[in-house]
This record gives sequence, C-alpha cells and structure tokens, in this order.
Amino acid sequence: MPTVSKALARTAAAVTNTTLYTVPAGTTAIVTNIVVDNTSAAAQTFTINLDGVALLSAAPLAAGASAFFDLKQTLAATKTITASASATSVTFHISGVEIN
Repeated sequence: MPTVSKALARTAAAVTNTTLYTVPAGTTAIVTNIVVDNTSAAAQTFTINLDGVALLSAAPLAAGASAFFDLKQTLAATKTITASASATSVTFHISGVEIN
C-alpha cells in the first residue's frame, strides 16, 4: 500500500462550516498535524470537525497567535474535515498521510 505524506488543507477560514478536505475513494487518511493561525489584531474563535464530530469547538485564539495540534486521527474514504472561524483572518494548515 503506497503511503503519501501531504498537506491536506492550507486555507483561510470561512465564517460558516466549510469542507477543507475529503478523503478520496479507496483511501484512508491519517491527520497528523493541525496549525491554526490568527493573523488579526483581535482574538478569534475556530471550530474543526472530523467526520462531523467536533475536535475543537469555538476554541479561542488570541490576536496574532497560533495553535499547534499533534494528533493521529484516522479518516476512512469519503469522510471530511470541516472548519469555520469567527473571521477570515484565521488560517488552517492541516497535514497528514494518505494510504491507498
């Protein structure tokens, strides 16, 4: 089984829940790292869901701060990572491994 390390998502947040990544058919994904960055001068909040279940819900993030999460969460084919934030100045950087 080929294994590929990759960026699963690198994007600015939307203020409504938005799909950042969908596991391709015939593939399993392992989410390994998430970085959330707040580039604004005001505190913000963010939510990240794995397969529709909140991993972080309305988590606070100080002005100009970043949050780093090291994890090992498996997602089966067609499952999603969705997220939102209180402002588009929040960015998500999600890394992982795809196993075909």
